[in-house]
Amino acid sequence: MSDKYQQYSTVKKYWQLMRPHTLTAAVVPVLVGTAAAKIYLLGSEDHLKFSLFLAMLLACLLIQAATNMFNEYYDFKKGLDDHTSVGIGGAIVRNGMSSKHVMNIAIAFYIIAALLGIFLAVQSSLWIIPVGIVCMAIGYLYTGGPIPISWTPFGELFSGLFMGMIIILLSFFIQTGNIQGYIVWLSIPIVITIGLINMANNIRDRVKDKASGRKTLPILLGKKASVIFMATMYIIAYLIVIFTAFFKSGGSLFYLLVLLSFPMPIKAVRRFNKNDTPETMMPAMAATGKTNTFFGLLYALGIYISALLGAI
Repeated sequence: MSDKYQQYSTVKKYWQLMRPHTLTAAVVPVLVGTAAAKIYLLGSEDHLKFSLFLAMLLACLLIQAATNMFNEYYDFKKGLDDHTSVGIGGAIVRNGMSSKHVMNIAIAFYIIAALLGIFLAVQSSLWIIPVGIVCMAIGYLYTGGPIPISWTPFGELFSGLFMGMIIILLSFFIQTGNIQGYIVWLSIPIVITIGLINMANNIRDRVKDKASGRKTLPILLGKKASVIFMATMYIIAYLIVIFTAFFKSGGSLFYLLVLLSFPMPIKAVRRFNKNDTPETMMPAMAATGKTNTFFGLLYALGIYISALLGAI
């Protein structure tokens, strides 16, 4: 076997293809939106519907995994990935999986997600269908199409808004049949933490990306300014939660549980400052992903506890 291919079990190949470290970006918004719905349903006879939560969660996981596969496929086709690349699933360039097979799996995941979307629409509102189509289109166009979003300075914005805000709003809507401005506000910290996962990836890959002609935000800002931007946005995310807990109607001190995650973004920023190669920046990447995971889980938990206790 060629040195560039690694021997993995079939299960591990497919698991790595989905880039499991990114999947919490799909889980967290669903949890936050559902927890917020619990607050809205306080005092009513309606309850959270587990079937809708589960369908939404699975659809989002499938779309996120498929988006990762589209990325794997197109970066390989454009010659951007090889067996030395870091931060990828490596199914094609390291595990010998055909690019066509990767694309077929991504399409299959999209079809299943679409069927789940139809189920959600039937159970809630047909408006779910056009919104879902737009979200799926963005997932594909992130790396596909004539001008991939990932090649522009807007990757962080699109990933944050669509994986963060839109998914939170949809998760809230399918449970309540309503959209509240307060939920838009609640989603902003998650928009930030998800967008910064994307930015971390772009900071790590900025040299290779620049050589390929990309114009990502870290390429335009430079590494130092990008890390400062990242630190600033993390601070804003935490300040929004603190402000909401103390001063926003419907806020709760339980939201402050997110402060337990504060050491993680500090680690991410410090590690980006100290390292400058893709390999040495991988721990910083991991810290960024963990920040989103623990920030989001604690945020959702705080919202849910406040709902259970009557928003004290």
